[in-house]
Amino acid sequence: MTATTTSSLAEVGRSAATLRTFLHGLPGVDHVGAEQRAALLGTRSIKTGAKAWAIDLAIRMVDLTTLEGADTPGKVRALGAKARRPEPSDPSCPPVAAVCVYPSMVPAAVEALAGSGVRVASVATAFPSGQVPLEVKLADTRAAVAAGADEIDMVISRGAFLSGRYVEVFEEIVAVRQACGAAHLKVILETGELGTYDNVRRASWLAMLAGADFIKTSTGKVPVAATLPVTLIMLEAVRDFRAVTGRLIGVKPAGGIRTTKDAIRYLVLVNETAGPAWLDPDRFRFGASSLLNDLLMQRGKLATGVYSGPDYVSLD
Repeated sequence: MTATTTSSLAEVGRSAATLRTFLHGLPGVDHVGAEQRAALLGTRSIKTGAKAWAIDLAIRMVDLTTLEGADTPGKVRALGAKARRPEPSDPSCPPVAAVCVYPSMVPAAVEALAGSGVRVASVATAFPSGQVPLEVKLADTRAAVAAGADEIDMVISRGAFLSGRYVEVFEEIVAVRQACGAAHLKVILETGELGTYDNVRRASWLAMLAGADFIKTSTGKVPVAATLPVTLIMLEAVRDFRAVTGRLIGVKPAGGIRTTKDAIRYLVLVNETAGPAWLDPDRFRFGASSLLNDLLMQRGKLATGVYSGPDYVSLD
């Protein structure tokens, strides 16, 4: 990317030909190399003192999520209470980054989290498929923001992307970014449906060029969700994008991250790939439901020497 300038990037989305040329001109991903590097970094161990710090950081990076058809305001309020005080008996335990819900549940989340500093995130744009007209996606986004959402998690049109209709995807992200107003925009690539690592890199750059504040791996609603190699490629993309534009874009792996060991592997990957500037909840998040419970159990074990077990944390 050394030959690319900020001014030339501003012209990329102006035509289908220019955007296609740029995206297909990105360096190809070394498939074997990416998987080997991700596997190597995944074996790194950290000292006990660093582990305590890493667990608290991971807790602060969690987007505590409930995205079920049976969600109720009561369930969201309970999740909000857990987000504010993940370990009620230990005030030193930090809160999570955000609670992520459907647009209809945003008012309950706003009420539950008022004054806490925990953000309200909402999926939008016909999550998880994205298979509705743009005007419906924009209405979905505006409704969530009007209800008080601080962050919007949108899904790209994977069919359009895989068909090579890059400008359509680009313009859709731009329009949703405008509909977000002051709310932050996370763009979900659904990497498990993109087919290749090269497509993951292209989709990452497309989303960032269109105005994403975060790029996110997955909805968590397809069999293949976040993986270390895919997250590595996305971290390389945000690192390179910063080098060209000066903008720091966040990364959010979501789906399948369940244990403290998993979380620490991702934190090592972040530090070694993008750098310490991304070791912050404003730059890296975990989309997870069950991860928080394991982090709390491991945190308790470090503090007391006793592993309490899953019955000592609330089920979400």
